[in-house]
Amino acid sequence: MSTVRTGPTWGLIGQFVLLLGLAGTVGLTDAGWLAGLAYGVITAVALTWALRGTPARAAGGSGVGLPPGNSVTLVRATLVGGVAALSFDDRVPVRLLVGLTAAALVLDAVDGYVARRTGTVTALGARFDMEVDASLILVLSVYVARTTGLWVLAIGLMRYAFVLAMWALPWLRKPVPARRWRKVVAAIQGTVLAVAAADVLPRPLVAGALAVSLGLLAWSFGSQAGALWRQRVRAPVPVGPRDT
Repeated sequence: MSTVRTGPTWGLIGQFVLLLGLAGTVGLTDAGWLAGLAYGVITAVALTWALRGTPARAAGGSGVGLPPGNSVTLVRATLVGGVAALSFDDRVPVRLLVGLTAAALVLDAVDGYVARRTGTVTALGARFDMEVDASLILVLSVYVARTTGLWVLAIGLMRYAFVLAMWALPWLRKPVPARRWRKVVAAIQGTVLAVAAADVLPRPLVAGALAVSLGLLAWSFGSQAGALWRQRVRAPVPVGPRDT
């Protein structure tokens, strides 16, 4: 059981090593260090909590660490922590921030493939992958909003607004069938935000692409909520004893 938890620990170590490398080459501000370390700690704690009490077989691992697919996702999370750290310093070369983002986006297509090839596809791995996607989109939206407008934050915050809605509306917590186009929509968000962060296209064109991206994301979450609303099961109204 304890060996399964070494994955998050190694992830946190990797995050610190990456931040050291960035600090020694391009430099990091105090805010950048704080953001990168906070991201690494939150990821390690959340993953450890998710693995707690989960048998190695159920988690998809062999008992000596995370399964291959989740290990790739953990590398992606480490890269996202690096992007978060770099996003706090305007003096950092944009190409480095975009490079780390591109690597994280490419690995997004690798972790699922690796999990399927090794027969280690799990619900935990899918959730971990989704949360790393959401965190990357949030970090990028905060970065891009500085030059494009605060409305871009809606792209990064929409996933977390949906999570809050799940707490208030129990019917939103029910699972829905997986749809590949939802994954495609999520990939579009990261790609468009990465292009916007690179600042290589005319800003009106970038703003239009971001608006379309936001519309697709709203449609994705809206269709999911609509499907859950149609599938909801109303609890029967209890019938009391008849008056005599």
